[in-house]
Amino acid sequence: MSLAGATEMSGGSRQPHRPDLRDSASRVTVLKRQWPPTRATQKETALSTHEESIEVDVPVSTAYNQWTQFESFPQFMEGVERIDQVGDTMTHWVTKVAGAEREFDAEITEQHADERVAWRSVDGSSHAGVVTFHRIEPARTRIMLQMDFEPEGLVERAGDKLGVVNRRLKGDLERFKEFIESQGAETGAWRGEVQPPPTA
Repeated sequence: MSLAGATEMSGGSRQPHRPDLRDSASRVTVLKRQWPPTRATQKETALSTHEESIEVDVPVSTAYNQWTQFESFPQFMEGVERIDQVGDTMTHWVTKVAGAEREFDAEITEQHADERVAWRSVDGSSHAGVVTFHRIEPARTRIMLQMDFEPEGLVERAGDKLGVVNRRLKGDLERFKEFIESQGAETGAWRGEVQPPPTA
């Protein structure tokens, strides 16, 4: 599984709604915040975790703003056929992996402008993602992406063990880099905040 309208809103035009990310002092801290499952949870649900990162030659706000446009994900994410924004924090995904089409709804669980976007599926396939943005220079940004999903069927489980998912994520980030650098500017933005749900 790889990885992602124009409505006027305060803070910027809003195409698909998306979450922000919060910068942390270290990658480990960033990726452990909030949703990534614990070891016990991963064992229970057989989730597979994958991480990739890339540097892009655009300001952090440009990279972040583009990532809030979920409906643009099919332009650079392999296997993502369509993403529809169906609410402020809800998206509907249509994916195709190994010829099998799947649909599921995903909820944006946390968003902080220029820092962090996190989401997770609420039905269908088990799927969660978090992307964080880190300013390196005024016009250079590091993007870190973590995806958790549950491989289904023999083909997906075998591909997961063979590193197919990591290669796809790497390819997705490389295509995102080419997309945003060739555009030179974001196609839209949503600068709102989504606070993570309280923990018990």
